[in-house]
Amino acid sequence: MSTPAKPDIDPKIFGAYDVRGVYPTDLTDQAAYLVARAFVQYLGVDRVAIGRDMRVSSPALAAAIIRGVTEQGADAIDLGMTSTDELYFAVGKFGYPAGIMITASHNPGRYNGIKMCRENAIAISSETGGFAIRDIALSGQFATPTRQGQVIKRDVLDDFVAHALSFIDVATVKPYKIAVDAGNGMAGLIIPRVFEKLPCELVPLYFELDGSFPNHPASPIEPENTEELRRVVPAEGCAMGVAFDGDADRMFLVDENGQLLGGDMVTALVAQSMLQRHPGATILYNLICSRSVPELIEREGGRAIRTRVGHSFIKAQMREENAIFGGEHSGHFYFRDNWYADSGLIAFLTALELVSQSGQTLSQLVSAIDTRYRSGEVNSEVRDQQGRMAAIEQKYAAEGGQIDHLDGVTVSFPTWWFNVRPSNTEPLLRLNLEADTLEEMERHRDEVLALIRQ
Repeated sequence: MSTPAKPDIDPKIFGAYDVRGVYPTDLTDQAAYLVARAFVQYLGVDRVAIGRDMRVSSPALAAAIIRGVTEQGADAIDLGMTSTDELYFAVGKFGYPAGIMITASHNPGRYNGIKMCRENAIAISSETGGFAIRDIALSGQFATPTRQGQVIKRDVLDDFVAHALSFIDVATVKPYKIAVDAGNGMAGLIIPRVFEKLPCELVPLYFELDGSFPNHPASPIEPENTEELRRVVPAEGCAMGVAFDGDADRMFLVDENGQLLGGDMVTALVAQSMLQRHPGATILYNLICSRSVPELIEREGGRAIRTRVGHSFIKAQMREENAIFGGEHSGHFYFRDNWYADSGLIAFLTALELVSQSGQTLSQLVSAIDTRYRSGEVNSEVRDQQGRMAAIEQKYAAEGGQIDHLDGVTVSFPTWWFNVRPSNTEPLLRLNLEADTLEEMERHRDEVLALIRQ
């Protein structure tokens, strides 16, 4: 065994799905180096594909990770700057036994992080190796490698673009004008290469790669971060707008009138398109999605399965069910033929194909589906999360509500439902509620919030 200098790692950077923290106070170069060595040792691999986003700290972290990988005896396949879905693609397509993506996704510029996966782009979470890797890194105890790994540079962007485009029939895409907000993130590198292959006119917003995010946070789930895109789409006569997060694996759509679509409505549209190509297929949706999503899937002849929130759960269940597609309200969209990994780019292309083939506008397609009213996710700081959920369950069970515990507490009535679930990382309860009318949604939302916050 070899023992490096005393490990300089804050254990708090190890989360449920990745390693993440403020650079260089929480997440340091030394921590990244030790995580890389622990990753190689834990998996016992001889090669690791490594991608990084455009954050200011990503080159230094990439250098530390490449050093850790090679010093632990594995070759580092240096992909340079990539999106997260491009990294997953490289691991799956080229048979690499492991991959590391350096990104903090939608977090502010002072953050960075490490996402890890094994063969076939299977994501590593805390329960599937993340905490074991943490413990090895914290121990500083590493087996002495038999060789020094090599650094091999490889550019897979053209291959990735071709793969994403293979999900649609490009010949059916109409020459729309489309606005894309890259948020100064990785979509700014990838989207121009995609549009070279499409007949569409690109209206680019914030395509300059800039990890300080000078224009707005690269987190399109917050409506304030898509204000400019929602203004530009109707002003420029665009057929749609698209907003990506920092590492370009999540995506949100804006219709031709400048209205932002919820991730569940995009899930429904992509499901509709996928079922046209794969009749009768199984499709997963998380339990925060509108009731309209499973209704559409079943109306189109598919099999709808409701899942917990979170990519590690949805990907594992997709593999078990051989599901063709899975979607979440948060803008994550997963594809079986993309190694069950998420890709905002593939979801965007699928929606573009659907609009092209339907002869309808995006708003017309959505209006046929989006007939209910949703609260959005409302967070409340609560100390006794389990006690509050138990009290809520008791009240609504007595009123005849159907209760389930797939993820937190879900209560269902014929014309409305809600889910309350605790945050994994903060003392918060998250409420999502949907009703058939606006008045009913607002009344029940306020009623449940009063119970949560009492």
